[in-house]
Amino acid sequence: MSHTSATAQGEAQSLKRDFSFGSAFAFAFAFISPIVALYGIYGLAISTAGPSFWWGFLIVFGGQLLVALVFAMLVSRWPLEGSIYQWTAGLAGRGTAWFAGWIYIWTLIIAMATVALGAAGFIANLLGMTEPSGTDKALIAFVVLVVGTLINLAGRGILKGSMYASIVAEVIGSIGLGIWLLATSRVQDLSVLFDGGASVGVADGFYSLTGSFLVAMVFIGFSFVGFESAGSIAEEVREPKKNLPKAVLFSISFIAVVVMFSSLAIILATPTNAADLPGYDVDPVYAVLTASLGVGVALPVQALFAIGFIASFLALQTSASRMIWALARDNALPFASSLSKLSKVQRQPVIPILITTVVGTALFLLSNVATDLYILMVNFTSGGFYLSFLFPVLAFVIVVFRGKWKPGPFSLGKASGFVAVIALVWIIFELLNIAWPRPFWGNPW
Repeated sequence: MSHTSATAQGEAQSLKRDFSFGSAFAFAFAFISPIVALYGIYGLAISTAGPSFWWGFLIVFGGQLLVALVFAMLVSRWPLEGSIYQWTAGLAGRGTAWFAGWIYIWTLIIAMATVALGAAGFIANLLGMTEPSGTDKALIAFVVLVVGTLINLAGRGILKGSMYASIVAEVIGSIGLGIWLLATSRVQDLSVLFDGGASVGVADGFYSLTGSFLVAMVFIGFSFVGFESAGSIAEEVREPKKNLPKAVLFSISFIAVVVMFSSLAIILATPTNAADLPGYDVDPVYAVLTASLGVGVALPVQALFAIGFIASFLALQTSASRMIWALARDNALPFASSLSKLSKVQRQPVIPILITTVVGTALFLLSNVATDLYILMVNFTSGGFYLSFLFPVLAFVIVVFRGKWKPGPFSLGKASGFVAVIALVWIIFELLNIAWPRPFWGNPW
């Protein structure tokens, strides 16, 4: 299918190509963020499946790498703002693409709010709030939302600086911390990785459909999404057909190495009596860091974590606003003429950015009525990403096996169809895993 309308309108409403390969990689890196990928789900996963949840990282990474290979081919063919939406449009038409884009927009906005709430927990620790209420976290998250919006509106220069700052924070807060913990605070051997923990509140059968390991994989699924985000800023990247496939593949691979290494370090530094550590049931990462390194070191590390979460928030908000703009440019949303306008100087989609702020604020207000809002948002975000991924991957499989696929500069050649089919099976499996009804911590799924 032709993208003539998007291209023609894009010439009239062109975005600035201010991002290089390094910027695109930093953007995708900050979007996924090893800090967010690990610490956003660590407490949920280890309380569900014990230290053995670590093996889930390997499985999820393997499946998502196949999806990333498909997306690298698609972004090489269609380096247009809107990623999931544009790829689906090219493969299956704009009718199908509208559903993919609509689901993806809401997924990004909910993920944005989820990450802001995650950042609020670290910021609360920095402020000395030992047991912050849901309202406290919502207020802090709202401040993050407002500050992030101002940074996004300020232009790409500040945004790029924030992305690079996040990489520094990630290297120190993940890799550096992991090395330090392994060198000074290791108290467990590798056999602990086969410990399933107490499996609290989950049905019997560790590897069964209702068992602990697959439940933990639901949360781990949240850790390896966002590599496609480089495609969300495709028309703001120089030499996109060359740079974007590399950004997609490098980001998920680097993230996986960092996340698996830092999580292993924390697990091996967790004492046998971890449940007795102050605050372990609320924030196991902070409890282990405090016990291993002392409060004087743990607090600065928390500051690095907060930086990682805030950078991830910025990348998510940017992606969501670009998705809204991309659909509006194709007249696929109400009030399209207003939503597709760009600011005169920075060439920014101002109204879509502000819309993400308003919707994010509304989601924070739910903190007062939903006690498990964070868990709910992690699950909905995971499900939303995988459902969004389903559209272009399924369409790609159909096009390839009909012999109608015309590759871009990046291609897997004859292996394209095989990789895409396995990627499709993986996405369907994880979607079913997320949606499968099962008791969890004494509550309905």
